[in-house]
Amino acid sequence: MKRMLPLVFAAAMASGAAVADDVKVGMLQGFTGPTESLVKPMAMGGELAIQEVSDSGMFLGGRKVVSVRGDSTCIDAAAATAAAERLITSEGVVGIVGATCSGATTAVLNNVVRANGIVMISPSATSPALSTIEDDGYFFRTAPSDARQGEIIAKILSDKGIKNAALTYTNNDYGKGLADSIQSSFESMGGNITAVASHEDGKADYSAEVATLASAGGELLIVAGYLDQGGKGMIQAALDTGAFDTFMLPDGMVGESLTDNFGTGIDGSIGTNPGTDSPGADMLAKMSEGKGFKGDDPYVPEAYDASAILLLAMQSAGSTDSSVYKDHVTKVANAPGEKIYPGELKKALQILADGGDIDYVGAGAVELIGPGEAAGSFRESVVKDGAFTTVKYH
Repeated sequence: MKRMLPLVFAAAMASGAAVADDVKVGMLQGFTGPTESLVKPMAMGGELAIQEVSDSGMFLGGRKVVSVRGDSTCIDAAAATAAAERLITSEGVVGIVGATCSGATTAVLNNVVRANGIVMISPSATSPALSTIEDDGYFFRTAPSDARQGEIIAKILSDKGIKNAALTYTNNDYGKGLADSIQSSFESMGGNITAVASHEDGKADYSAEVATLASAGGELLIVAGYLDQGGKGMIQAALDTGAFDTFMLPDGMVGESLTDNFGTGIDGSIGTNPGTDSPGADMLAKMSEGKGFKGDDPYVPEAYDASAILLLAMQSAGSTDSSVYKDHVTKVANAPGEKIYPGELKKALQILADGGDIDYVGAGAVELIGPGEAAGSFRESVVKDGAFTTVKYH
């Protein structure tokens, strides 16, 4: 098991240590592992909403809220399970924001969430399998399923006139589910996936996988992986061998650490990640200024929204008992009610305390559908002059 970060993270949430009457929310994210560069701003975005609620003085009669961090590592199911168990049994959290990655989320859901009956809202676990997993009504997500992302990627490639592409994916629930969605969607639009090769994270050399893909050809390489691990390694090997110089980069590959590493060497590559041009997105971006992170970084809006919805559901229910407030998650997230945006959580808490209804729009234009997941929209970006630049929204 990997070493876990210190679990208690109250410094940013309140002055001094947590007291007995404080409400604790678990921030279960991959602070170490293949997505750690994404997780730092995500966690801070989620904790910004927690702080906003705590500082309002309106939450459940004036109770304070603190964030308690746990490291899900993204890819170590045992570590994720142990971290979640400790958050619940030792720290006494009343809800969880997380986990980051689909495999860890699945393990925590099966081993901890259902057994303890505690609500978990993930801002970034996107495997299509999570849409139909047994959750007893305790699991939600503010990020859309990769079934949707696969369709978006296929449309982008088709619109750009790309007919042939090679595909690699990280060999886990997230990578396989996304790869299957991309391939089926692309082929249904008349495209051709020339070759598919999985890759393992943590390897020193990916030249063999790249050689397999290069032998089949393709106008670009689709990399459904992680920007701090195997996905980056696949790109490096492709560039080193001259096999590919342009890449399609789904959500797990979109982040500044990737462009910081490759610079203009991957100019022309295309990225997709959940995102919206709704008013709330811009509001969160402004709120985050001077706070050490960017409010429009990948999955930061979804993390803010996950924390906000979790706490607003408790306010709506008048309870921190998951078995009670789980039935209020969709109620506060969807119409009818007054629309609520980032920075307006105090107003939302007051409306709910007075017995009114809210429609939480948040930073990501949240609308929960079907099995408690976001309908979602996606940002299309292109790497230009060594940086991701937004092109449009889908």
